[in-house]
Amino acid sequence: MSTFASVDEQLTYLKKGSAEVIREAELRAKLEKSRATGKPLRVKLGMDPTAPDLHLGHTVVLRKLKHFQDLGHTAIFLIGDFTGMIGDPTGRSATRPPLTREQIEENAETYKAQVFKILDAKKTVVDFNRRWMGQFTSDDFVRLMAKYTVSQLLEREDFHKRFQDEKPISVHELLYPLVQGYDSVALEADVELGGTDQKFNLLVGRELQRSYGQESQVVLTTPILEGLDGVQKMSKSLGNAIGIHEPPLEMYGKIMSISDEMMWRYYELLTDVQVADIEKMKREAHPMQAKKELARRIVADFHSADGATKAEADWARQFQKNEVPSEVELVSIPLARVNAPGTVELRDANSYFDLDSPTLPDIRLVWFDKVLVEAGMAESRTEAARKISVNAVQADGKRVNRPLVTIQLGSEKVVRLGKKIKRVSISE
Repeated sequence: MSTFASVDEQLTYLKKGSAEVIREAELRAKLEKSRATGKPLRVKLGMDPTAPDLHLGHTVVLRKLKHFQDLGHTAIFLIGDFTGMIGDPTGRSATRPPLTREQIEENAETYKAQVFKILDAKKTVVDFNRRWMGQFTSDDFVRLMAKYTVSQLLEREDFHKRFQDEKPISVHELLYPLVQGYDSVALEADVELGGTDQKFNLLVGRELQRSYGQESQVVLTTPILEGLDGVQKMSKSLGNAIGIHEPPLEMYGKIMSISDEMMWRYYELLTDVQVADIEKMKREAHPMQAKKELARRIVADFHSADGATKAEADWARQFQKNEVPSEVELVSIPLARVNAPGTVELRDANSYFDLDSPTLPDIRLVWFDKVLVEAGMAESRTEAARKISVNAVQADGKRVNRPLVTIQLGSEKVVRLGKKIKRVSISE
């Protein structure tokens, strides 16, 4: 979009995929002043380098920073190498284990490499909050802490719940929102971005700027992206994440596994497709074609257009045409090792996943999490059940979404779990 877009056009572009703007009237005023003076807004996004790998959930707010950058504003990507030593208490029921200085520096380097898959490296200001916090004196800290009260900090939901539950809150954790807020003072931020879970910290920044004699920043929050299961937030630890460094085919396949309903949310939060065009697709496009287009777009963003085209062709060959290499191992599993008690009746249709119709002969109920373990595709039933719950398992191209399934004795099923592919047959 043009740097000289009207304020209304800029607001429409910036509000797409956002959760809340505090306050929109202030943002409009800042945009009008910026347009009149030709001085770009200073837009800040801070991330603590607590993990080396970013996933698509992290990119929702990064994409919003890119939107400001598209409009000609100054994008500031702040790496919290000082705040990372404290540990963000957001969403935590216990004190976060501190990272070493070496871990933070190593993760920070990988962050810099990854964010430029979205942001323009030549136009992005990369900064580190140790640059000013490392120079803070004890006098500076006392003055900073005097700007806020303990009761204000305990209004934060995380702290309030831990206080009510009589769980410990370390004193250094109380410093976190103050230090993050001071970052906005040091950078003289006009706008700060963050996920909805960061709202408290972002609002502290607004108040600290006022107390230090600056104009308050506008806070713009973005939604928390659900993972492949469509329920819990995307998280590597939950096994429902799509990493931005995953191979094109793996990334493409994971996107194709999400539900049709979740697909539209991914369109809104992970692409630059405008709302009107998304609504048109909802009315006119076939869900499968719309999902393929989504997968192509996202893979192209993090790899290349050629990589996305190849991933689509490979996925279609493997999953739609069901072409499987002849060397794929055939595993025969005795029914007794995976058998589920009970008989299969049509009235039980909602209690199991229908791999084979109950009207066929020799149909049995089996535990598919046990099948994955017996086939050597999962180390335990717990792991297998988790993979099933996040739609990571297929049998003959059908997503297996529950552990109890019907299957015909003696038939071969092509079972896929990530990159693992095996032919499985169950017999008495």
